[in-house]
Amino acid sequence: MKQLRVVIITGLSGSGKSTALRALEDIGFFCVDNLPVVLLPKFLEIQSDPAKEIAQVAMVMDLRERGLLEKYPRIFTRIKGKGYRIEILFFDAADEAILHRFSETRRSHPLAPRGSPMDGIRLERGKLAPLKQMADKVIDTTSCNVHQLKDVVQRYFLGSASGRSLVIHVTSFGYRYGLPADADMVLDVRFLPNPHFVEELRGCNGHDFRVRDYVLESEGGRIFVEKLFDLMAFLIPLYEKEGKSRFNIALGCTGGHHRSVVMANHLGEHFTDKGYFVNIAHRDIAKS
Repeated sequence: MKQLRVVIITGLSGSGKSTALRALEDIGFFCVDNLPVVLLPKFLEIQSDPAKEIAQVAMVMDLRERGLLEKYPRIFTRIKGKGYRIEILFFDAADEAILHRFSETRRSHPLAPRGSPMDGIRLERGKLAPLKQMADKVIDTTSCNVHQLKDVVQRYFLGSASGRSLVIHVTSFGYRYGLPADADMVLDVRFLPNPHFVEELRGCNGHDFRVRDYVLESEGGRIFVEKLFDLMAFLIPLYEKEGKSRFNIALGCTGGHHRSVVMANHLGEHFTDKGYFVNIAHRDIAKS
């Protein structure tokens, strides 16, 4: 059986479970929201197929599933007995913090759809107490905003595995569609030779090896890569020293199909080789 890492995210409604799931997806977990616990053994059996490239999965399980409390002890014990590596993360927060979040979003509490949210919070806290005791880690999100919670989750899973505290997001984009709003650094690669003007490359994108070679093997491409890697070697350790946990770098060309995709992939591979966890996204590659 393939060694599959399984993370169960559970806890109180409004404690940040959805944010935590997205944070794990960003660092390479295959994520599922609200998987019925009775389907967990079959799901893990399918994902453990050696032919699949998935090595770590995360899923949210909470009281949206009515039968969770009755079924999870037996099912968790059974799958642990089969040798699966399971970690249970329980997300918690002070009653007042959760109440404030429900007030901000104007949502009703799932256990008190027509009553007081505070009644639902207290009822849910009591029902989940045994699952909280079973958790491998309890994360209190009372004082966390969305970005801080994401950092907490990613640091927890990346710290011991990679030795790196910085998660790097590399994005390609097209200038015709505007700048990425969340970029810490934007680099314009429109000075590089444009495959759009080469007939046999026009219909391809930056994932195609011919486009990649056309861009990277150009004189400008070779010089740019060398200087870019030097710049990153200087900057990234300084960001880490300052305690920065996330660095978003965006590379843009005209349409976001060719040059920026090549450079984003190449830079992402470089960071991966250096031991960083890297998330690569191509924002505009599918746009016409």
